[in-house]
Amino acid sequence: MQKLINGIALLSGLTSLAVIGGGTYLYLNKDAMIEKVKQQAIEEVTKTVTGKLPGMVKSAIPPMPKLPTKTGPVLDFEAGFTGGALPIK
Repeated sequence: MQKLINGIALLSGLTSLAVIGGGTYLYLNKDAMIEKVKQQAIEEVTKTVTGKLPGMVKSAIPPMPKLPTKTGPVLDFEAGFTGGALPIK
């Protein structure tokens, strides 16, 4: 029974040392890890934006309207505008 208790105590101590060691490693290297993740995120966003943005912009722009081949008559300012506008006097 004593051997079992000693084994559990040994595993408990090793677990505590692993947690303390891992925490210390993370604390000492957190700035480098954060910068690495930031750089990877920027690269992924850049690839996504440069790949998809031109198609998104192109689909958002309406097609160019067709220009008329002829124009209508010149407006007669003395007679007034048509279409509900008030005549100029």
